[in-house]
Order: sequence, then C-alpha cells, then structure tokens
Amino acid sequence: MTIETVLELFKNEIKSARGLKGLSALRVRFLGKNGLFTDLMKGLAKVAKEDKPAFGKLLNEARVKIEEEISALEAAAKQAEIERKIKEERIDVTLPGKGVEQGSLHPLTLVRREVVEILTGLGFEVAEGPEVELDLYNFQLLNVPKDHPARDMQDTFYITDDILLRTHTSPMQARVMTTKKPPIRIIVPGRVYRVDDDASHSPMFSQIEGLAVDSHITLCDLKGTLEAFLKQLFTKSTKVRFRPSFFPFTEPSVEVDCSCPLCGGSGCRICKGTGWIEILGAGVVNPKVLDACGIDSKENSGFAFGIGPERISMIKYGIPDIRLLFENDVRFLKAFR
Repeated sequence: MTIETVLELFKNEIKSARGLKGLSALRVRFLGKNGLFTDLMKGLAKVAKEDKPAFGKLLNEARVKIEEEISALEAAAKQAEIERKIKEERIDVTLPGKGVEQGSLHPLTLVRREVVEILTGLGFEVAEGPEVELDLYNFQLLNVPKDHPARDMQDTFYITDDILLRTHTSPMQARVMTTKKPPIRIIVPGRVYRVDDDASHSPMFSQIEGLAVDSHITLCDLKGTLEAFLKQLFTKSTKVRFRPSFFPFTEPSVEVDCSCPLCGGSGCRICKGTGWIEILGAGVVNPKVLDACGIDSKENSGFAFGIGPERISMIKYGIPDIRLLFENDVRFLKAFR
C-alpha cells in the first residue's frame, strides 16, 4: 500500500467518523502501533538508499497531516459535547430548591433519653456493660445457680456453657457491686436478648435497670422513687400500685402498675378497661445477692427495678406491635419528627 492510497483511504473514512469514539478508532487504525502508517514505515527498508530521504519526508508529511486533521476534529467534537451539556444540563437558578427532609430520633431513643434524664435527676448514675456476658454475672451472682428453675423463665442464647448473650441488664448490677462499696445508685440502659418473637416480644430488646444500695433502704424508698419517676414520665396525676411477684434476685418482689396514661384510669382498649397498666418489675435486693457480691447484707440493703423502653414506647405512642420498632419503615419513623 502506497502513501497516496493511505491518504485517499483516510479521506474517505474520516467523512463517516462520528464523535470522539469514532475519531479515536480512526487514529488507532491509521496512526496506532499496528496501524497503516506503521506498515508503511516497515516498507521503508525496501526503498533504495538514495530514495529513502524523499520517501521518509513524504511519509512524515502525510502522518502530520492526518494527525492535525484528527486533532482538529477531536477538539471540535469536545467543544460540541461541552455545548450540548451546557444546553441540556443547565440549572435554572430561578426554580425553587429541593427541600431536604429532616430526620428524627427513633421512639426508643426518645424514651431512653427521657428515662435516663429523669433518673439521673433523681441521683442515679449511668453504668453500661457488655452484651456478651458470663453466666457468673448474668445468673449465678444474682441468686440463679445452674439448676435454678428461674432460668427457664428466660430463654437464653448460649454461646458456650459459661458465655451467653445477656438476658437482662442486671449483670451490670453484679459487676458494680463486686467492685464498688455502698452507697450505690446506678441505672443500666442497654440491649438484651431472649429466644422470643411475637407481636409483643422481640428476640432483641432493651432494658433500663435501676439499683440503689445503702444502709436502711426499704420498700418504701422503692415506691417513692418509682412514683416520682412515673409522674415525670407520664403525668403528675399518675398513680402507682404494687402487686406481689417473684424474682430470684429480689425479696420481696413486686410487679408495678401505673394508672393508664391514655385514659387516666377510666378504662380504654390500651388498659383493657381496667384503668391500670403493668409497667415494670422491682423489689428489695435479695440479701443472698448482696452477700454473693461482697456486700454485707446485715449492714446494707437495696432496691432494684427494671424498665422496658419498648413497652413504654408502645404505651406513650400507641404502638400496637413491637416489631414496628425494629423494621425501620420510613412511614412509621416519619411519625416521630
């Protein structure tokens, strides 16, 4: 193939080259490593010695011509692309801007913050502990030995025989009592885990435990504390009542009810017409727990209580199914802006 033939071929093909991709392909075809001009350069070896300078000059002039034409068309194509984008993608600054949706705190976060704020205002300190816990702290130091039937009340996720996902935040009470002497006043917020899943139970949920240990603490102190807490959490007219119950780590133990915050005690669907809602469990710390944690039960006593933020959220906001709290449905979460 001669120089004239290559130039004629380029003249015809450049007419059909479209856009930057087409020009790039044309550049490779004629000027690339394996292009047509490379073939012409290889043919230079066959040209007579006296004709090589003239042939080389023609070859170089033809190459420069093709390079300049392709470069000129590429520059024009780039400019055309810029102009197209300016025309099609321009922003009309006179149009109103797009609003940014504002998020909100999750209802569990709202309740947790409110509960912690009230209880710290009553003199409690926040303490947090591990969610993967030792059986020693989760059960044994809380008067629940290996063969205790109370373990059946809490369907547990075991990792090994001695390591588990904590079933309540009470283990932190044991951890604090084994390292600190009275007076002790702590609350322990955090996630806990049990093998349970339905409209009112979740395998993962949260608790806020409260513990006070000092000399001469009685059930009356517990009732006064919970009344002050629940009146701030709901309304000043909230009433509180205790019902006997059983927990291995408290003695006596009580279930705590409060007057329904939605109907004021007159009866509604939330309280099932009774006017009362079960709100938490509590009791006087069992002397066996104090002794096991190294605190003299003859000189000290205490009370403990456990609050379920999920339950409080469902009551405060009228949430019918606990699973709504964990599904992250945007429609549900928007209600709490």
